[in-house]
Amino acid sequence: MTRMSMPIATTVDDAPLVSQILARAFDDDLMMRWFFPDDASREAALGRYFSTIFARQYVHHGVCERTDDAAAFWVPPGAGDKAVPDAETLQELQSILGERAQLFRDTVQEAAKHAPQEPHWYLAVIGADPAVQGQGQGAALLRSGLAKADAAGLPTYLESSKPSNVPVYEHFGFTVLAEVQLPGGGPTVWAMRRAPHRPADA
Repeated sequence: MTRMSMPIATTVDDAPLVSQILARAFDDDLMMRWFFPDDASREAALGRYFSTIFARQYVHHGVCERTDDAAAFWVPPGAGDKAVPDAETLQELQSILGERAQLFRDTVQEAAKHAPQEPHWYLAVIGADPAVQGQGQGAALLRSGLAKADAAGLPTYLESSKPSNVPVYEHFGFTVLAEVQLPGGGPTVWAMRRAPHRPADA
């Protein structure tokens, strides 16, 4: 059966599917393994985490797209202040993260120091189910967001928490701004920026 690889916009009703995709995608992610160290409960905890931030933040204030087996959350310029968790969301994240909640807050604050001050599109989350990785679904979502940023003449920014993804992003035009050692003995993340590209016929 052919799986859908063309990005479509999501709605809040997609939360169960999106959270399941991303929980599988991030199960081997070093940062997520640091936040959720218990192998037995990680996938369920990741599902709750992604469902919460999707349904309460990004689907309302970001640009969220999916395929059958991949999903991406972007924050366009001007929406950054709205896309941050409100008090109720923070309480839910506290419940999910438990004793790792303070590490999570510290990590968010540390990562924010490296974000560009100029208007930009921020790739907050992107992931594909490992069963379809390499089939182009994540790349299709990445290209879709980059096209929106390019059409606006704006740069894009992300933090890669998986070292194997750094060369993938470099292939799409990103360059490393900084290697960020997360507080509390956490893993390294790579802050990356991509300048806007002009269409070939421009």
